[in-house]
Amino acid sequence: MKILITGGGGFIGSHLAERLLNEGHNVIILDNFHTGSRDNIRHLLHNDFLEVIRHDVVDPIALEVDQIYNLACPASPIHYQRSPMKTVLTSVMGAIHMLSLARDIHARVLQASTSEIYGDPLQHPQKEDYWGNVNTIGPRSCYDEGKRVAETLFFDYHREAGIDIRVARIFNTYGPRMCAYDGRVVSNFVLQALRNEPITMFGDGSQTRSFCYVDDLVDGLIRLMNCQDFTGPVNLGNPDERSIKSVAELTIELTKSRSEIVYRPMPQDDPLRRRPDISLATRALNWQPTVSLEDGLPRVIDYFRPIAEHTAPLNKRPT
Repeated sequence: MKILITGGGGFIGSHLAERLLNEGHNVIILDNFHTGSRDNIRHLLHNDFLEVIRHDVVDPIALEVDQIYNLACPASPIHYQRSPMKTVLTSVMGAIHMLSLARDIHARVLQASTSEIYGDPLQHPQKEDYWGNVNTIGPRSCYDEGKRVAETLFFDYHREAGIDIRVARIFNTYGPRMCAYDGRVVSNFVLQALRNEPITMFGDGSQTRSFCYVDDLVDGLIRLMNCQDFTGPVNLGNPDERSIKSVAELTIELTKSRSEIVYRPMPQDDPLRRRPDISLATRALNWQPTVSLEDGLPRVIDYFRPIAEHTAPLNKRPT
């Protein structure tokens, strides 16, 4: 098939592109490289089945493809809070333009939504029928609300125009090619530990997240895209819930670091607990993650080791 990936130069998008190319598909990567990087796809550029187009999904585009993965949007607070209006436009206008394209060329389109649509959840673990607990005017709202509107648009286009849609709610994902300076827990902790710097902990570290290795996530996205008669939304994440402090301690152990944990005030609207209920994904997609944090984290450490040696120290906030 001919497959379009918006945001294909990003962390998840680049892994998705690599997997689809390995399966023999023609892949078009569409990215403005605002937060994505050409370095993420440099090893793919020799592939004759890959086309890379520098383009912003805020603007429409005409292409002929069979499937569309809409991944374009800054995904870390450091990036999306830097340009909140641009973040909302990317989520909303990007969804509209990809849905319009899918309608015109009769393509199937998948929206990469997020666990952030649940906000600071009052239901635990989070199921797809939970409507969320979201601050509509806080500093994280540009991302949370943009993704919520994108979901609304997808289902309105599906009901009104018959567009063949899929919606994935992605939980915390980690792996090689994570951006070193985007303020995420895993990348921050690994870089700080490798440099024997203090590891920055916001709050007391009891807040939880569930970390899914990128290969597992990509497998879930592809299964969802190719599943017949199932729109979602569906949670894709690892239900292995960990406290942030335990992740820091595991990182110190695996890197044999001399780092100590230092504590800082909790940022506004940071969710206290986050864990997906993946029973729907298991039932509908025959999917569940296979890579544990103990197995995946060493791969990230190996990836970041040369970066830690040749880049400046971190002063970024984990999320």
